[in-house]
Amino acid sequence: MNKFFIALTLALTMAIALPTQAQEKKLFTPEDASYNNRSLYAQRPNQLKWVGDTDILMKVKGNEIVTLSPDSKGKETSFLTLDELNSYAHAAGIDSLRRIPQLTWLNAYQASFYAVGKDGITLNRLDLKKQTIEPLTSVPQDAENQTLCKETMRVAYTIDNNLYVANGDKQIQITDNPEGVIAGQSVHRNEFAIDGGIFWSPDGKFLAYYSMDERMVTDYPLVNIDKRIATAEPIKYPMAGMTSHEVTLHIYNIATSKEIVVKTGEPAEQYLTAITWNPDNKRIYIGILNRQQNHLKFNEYNAITGDFIQTIFEDRDEQYVEPQGPAYFLPDNPDQFIWKAQRDGYYHLYLYTISKGTVRQLTKGDFVITDFNGFSKDGSQIYYRSTEVSPLERHCYMMDIKSGKATQITKEHGTHDVTPSADGKYFIDVYSSTDVPLNVDLQDKNGKFVKRLHEAENPLKDYYIGETTLGTLKADDGQTLYTRLIKPYNFDASKKYPVVVYVYGGPHAQLITDSWLAGAGIYLNYLAQEGFLVFTLDNRGSADRGEAFEQCIHRQCGQLEMRDQMKGIEWLKTLPYVDANRIGSDGWSYGGFMSTSLKINHPEVFKVSVAGGPVLDWKYYEIMYGERYMDTPEENPEGYELTSLENKTDKLEGKLLMIHCTTDPVVMWQHSLVFVENCIHNGKQLDYFVYPGHDHNVYGMDRAHLVTKITQYFKDNL
Repeated sequence: MNKFFIALTLALTMAIALPTQAQEKKLFTPEDASYNNRSLYAQRPNQLKWVGDTDILMKVKGNEIVTLSPDSKGKETSFLTLDELNSYAHAAGIDSLRRIPQLTWLNAYQASFYAVGKDGITLNRLDLKKQTIEPLTSVPQDAENQTLCKETMRVAYTIDNNLYVANGDKQIQITDNPEGVIAGQSVHRNEFAIDGGIFWSPDGKFLAYYSMDERMVTDYPLVNIDKRIATAEPIKYPMAGMTSHEVTLHIYNIATSKEIVVKTGEPAEQYLTAITWNPDNKRIYIGILNRQQNHLKFNEYNAITGDFIQTIFEDRDEQYVEPQGPAYFLPDNPDQFIWKAQRDGYYHLYLYTISKGTVRQLTKGDFVITDFNGFSKDGSQIYYRSTEVSPLERHCYMMDIKSGKATQITKEHGTHDVTPSADGKYFIDVYSSTDVPLNVDLQDKNGKFVKRLHEAENPLKDYYIGETTLGTLKADDGQTLYTRLIKPYNFDASKKYPVVVYVYGGPHAQLITDSWLAGAGIYLNYLAQEGFLVFTLDNRGSADRGEAFEQCIHRQCGQLEMRDQMKGIEWLKTLPYVDANRIGSDGWSYGGFMSTSLKINHPEVFKVSVAGGPVLDWKYYEIMYGERYMDTPEENPEGYELTSLENKTDKLEGKLLMIHCTTDPVVMWQHSLVFVENCIHNGKQLDYFVYPGHDHNVYGMDRAHLVTKITQYFKDNL
């Protein structure tokens, strides 16, 4: 193993505790491992942000807002108190605020905030010059998907399947849809970087929104057992190879109350993503992705008529194209925008000039641009985050668009996120690492440290924490695979320990990072505390490693991933303190699929496995995600047969605990029920448990039950 230990004694790691220390340190509880103890997480400063377009920083301390400037040598100044805010509120006839509200700065002296009242949720504007609070509009308490237009202070929102706009004291209903047609909500099951369905034009005079017709999609029954006679609550769930919903983009004119439908053309079963307004408010852009997901057209349309104007570019890929949109227009520049795409093997940024029909690649190299963080005020600089330093780290950069010169803003190893001041002179850098719970630093535009704004106390200083080490292995194709091993806090190298392999292994996830606890969280440290070595390996197919690393799983999910996981097993068996006869696996969702795959295909290795919410046959999974990685069952029958676990229950040996939530809308309960049925037919025993009324995972107070269930299963059987 090519070892590189990233200072992971962590300041948390300790040797075997002396008897006198036992009373001073704590052990984790199942509740701690269930996200239910907030004190275990590093504390962040409350509302640390720039005040409008200034270089002044604010944060909330108790019932007061304090400010400081980069040259203030850390001295904080009282800015605004809750009592002062309430005096403004009372003058406007608004009920008292219980705490400093979440402020969204509109400029240097005005901010908006929401407040819950008796009749709904009120949007208010704080004016520091006038020392007033002005109620602007309100939305009903059952409003969802609230989207504010800062230019006009109108709020678009949805109730059930319809779209509304709150404009002053008016509530305007935009749609009156029949059942099965949904307006203003996220579509395509949140794939393709879609996270909402409402898009205000820059001037706020037009409102674009998704309209999704699901009436042709098969109803899938979920059962609610809260009533004496259980009720069916069907959802629309388009399974791979079956009929999908149809989505259109509408544009509503606020002044005329008229709307048009953008003419995106046929076929109806296509994906609309990357919705982007041109700064001129006259044109709108849509990424049109075919159902096969291998051909993207980025099209320009007339926002007044809905007519097609031109295709700006096309992206094709033999496996799949996964848009990362939207486009990002340079400030007040209707001719140039930034686009993120994977064209040379890695996601990079490209500059398009519409009038000239030209494109220039801005970032290059064997690394991934994970986030585009915006522009400087004049549009000459861009900010982004990438894996250039290491796949485990996230660092932030500033690039001059004209020269292409990039400056690394963040320096300390770890996972960073920055927020620039309006003029780009300074950055708030929030980061953690394997030895830093959470720091917030102020940096200048050259990446020079200015001052520490916040240093979180180690939230686990009073707990027993075992040693965590990171390392690397090589996949069959030579790709580097990162690993993480957590040892019990009272580890004794002369003993043999059972191992729990914690796995996810699917797209869009990276479990091992240079962040606090190396990305492991409390649950895995709880398992280690209970006497297990806890091992994780990010196999091929997982996120932010480039096209070759990620797309190799296409049409054969789980196969290469298992090979990589077995590389980890080979290494574990070389360790003198590993009990090779007591290895188990644990995972949820894609991780449940992987844990079951390992159990079925390598029963000689995995004595005990736990699989939660597992995908067990891809033909039951939804179209958007499933067809991207597996194509349709008709196009790839061999792949579906190869990856199905429901048709391999005859190979099940040893102990398997399968867990499912009864109202899971992501991985349908049918997956594990059919698996159980096939186990019965093949005379195979397994352990099975359900969580009634929970969705795709178990959260809230019930999660402690889940943690206890899994841990005890390993204790009893591994």
